This record gives sequence, C-alpha cells and structure tokens, in this order.
Amino acid sequence: MHTFLVVLLVLVCIALIVCVLLQSGKSAGLSGAISGGAEQLFGKQKARGIDLVLHRATIVLSVLFFVLTIALTYFEL
Repeated sequence: MHTFLVVLLVLVCIALIVCVLLQSGKSAGLSGAISGGAEQLFGKQKARGIDLVLHRATIVLSVLFFVLTIALTYFEL
C-alpha cells in the first residue's frame, strides 16, 4: 500500500507541476501587478477554453496531492 501511494503521489506531483507551468500568466509587467488584483476580484476577465481546464485541473490535482500526502503519513505510522 505504501509503495502504491508513493508512486501515485509522484505522478500527481508531476501532473500538478505541468498544469501550473502550462497556465498563462494573469498579468504582464508592473502595470499588471497594480491592476491584476482588481481584474481578478471583479471578474473582468473570465477564464475560457484551455485556461479554464488547466485551472480546474490544478485545483483537483492540488486537493488530490494533499489527500495523498495525509494518507501516506497516516499509513507510515
């Protein structure tokens, strides 16, 4: 069981890294740093297409990462 969880955790980690790196940047330069939070807060730019898929995949993979990490810790004890 321990080996299976470790292998699954490594695969989820690699997939999570790939999803994060494939996402496009939300802002560019100093002007984006100033106005980026307001755009995200008021929803001026909605994610569409591949950005939405990558965003949802990142959320799912991050939750799976934490669940697997806690399960691995539980089964080690």
